[in-house]
Amino acid sequence: MAKVETQPHETVTITRRDELDAAAARLARLEPRFGEALSVTGPLTLRSRADGFPALLRSVVSQQVSTAAAAAILARVEAAGLDDEDSILAASDDALRAVGVSRQKAGYLRGIAAASLDYLALREEPNDVVVERLVALPGIGRWTAEIYVMFALGRADAFAAGDLGLQHGARLLFDLPERPKERELREMAEAWSPWRAVAARILWAYYDTTKRTDPTG
Repeated sequence: MAKVETQPHETVTITRRDELDAAAARLARLEPRFGEALSVTGPLTLRSRADGFPALLRSVVSQQVSTAAAAAILARVEAAGLDDEDSILAASDDALRAVGVSRQKAGYLRGIAAASLDYLALREEPNDVVVERLVALPGIGRWTAEIYVMFALGRADAFAAGDLGLQHGARLLFDLPERPKERELREMAEAWSPWRAVAARILWAYYDTTKRTDPTG
């Protein structure tokens, strides 16, 4: 089993399959219900993605549209070569609309591109600093920023407590009377440190599996 260091918590990264498996085993020892969930879900999905502007572009494009629609738009964006800061700043509204990017989202993307964020430096910053800098950008909320920290930076101890899937997963796994709100889930997740991003993967997988086997769940 791969060795995963645990100090300092928020700078531990999970970018490989063996690291995720080792962290999941540690989390299951910390909270046995996660072990029970893993016996239902099977192996977790790594969900790793590249960091930088393209990751934020994908997040903005995906807002308020279906997964299929987002994938289609992103394919057109990439085919048109509109996937970096310079190309976005140079593109007209008509060019962006032609690939499916709305005027509002075009404004967000231009604002993010113009900010010239130092994405390499973000790799060395603590989680809360990364979130603070990202939410200062147009069109980027806390959920998007925390997802970036979890999957683009691969941080093991990040957690997007505002995610409805995580809230429903926690309700089911911990047999709660109702779905915990963001603040409640954030407080609940403190007990899962330093593996909160692993807990998130398990909760998502458990919720998805439960929905397939019991649609009333």
